Amino acid sequence: MLELQGVGSGYGRAQVLRDLDLRVDAGEILCLLGRNGAGKTTVMQTIMGLLLLMTGRITLDGADIGALPAHMIPRAGIGYIPQGRRLFPGLTVAQNLAVGMQTRNSPPEVLDEVLALFPRLRERMGQRAQTLSGGEQQMLATARALCLRPKVLLLDEPTEGLQPSMIEAIREVIVEMRDRGVAVLLVEQRIDAVLSIADRVAFIENGRNGETLPAAALQADRAIVDRYVGV
Repeated sequence: MLELQGVGSGYGRAQVLRDLDLRVDAGEILCLLGRNGAGKTTVMQTIMGLLLLMTGRITLDGADIGALPAHMIPRAGIGYIPQGRRLFPGLTVAQNLAVGMQTRNSPPEVLDEVLALFPRLRERMGQRAQTLSGGEQQMLATARALCLRPKVLLLDEPTEGLQPSMIEAIREVIVEMRDRGVAVLLVEQRIDAVLSIADRVAFIENGRNGETLPAAALQADRAIVDRYVGV
């Protein structure tokens, strides 16, 4: 379980998150929703140690990880697929995956498990990441994170700019990870796609907690969604 308690963070002196509480359980997809600038990506970067934790605690299975340096967070078992993918463009698919494998010294069978989820990548192991299509690059970014065999998976806008077939492929993998007991924190602007796979939805507004509700409740009453993310 990943838990944030009273978290405050931001960029330099500009505080974005204020007294934020969040919990993602093992085997659950929690979607974080809010308007642009609400603080969704800041939450992800704070969890990953990329932004200074000003106040509060971040724990993983009860262990405090809020003070760990950024390079130690993946080793603790948190996989991160940032917005924009952040691949090593000049390296091959195999080399990008090797980075993920080395992070937690994953055994060779983990790579086989990951490639079984993304068979298209197996066909492109010797191809440089920069030559892949956008959808294939998203697959690679996701596969690299899965090479950690993570306890928690953070995904920031994973379907942005993808064609429908690629979106469905990514969604299937996210659901598969949930079913394997991974805690999934998902930031996604495609509301309909989110509600069909999420277990709960947490709203964030101006860096603070909004309501957290079962996804089924939002499917029944879309006015709540409109209140937090409508223009």
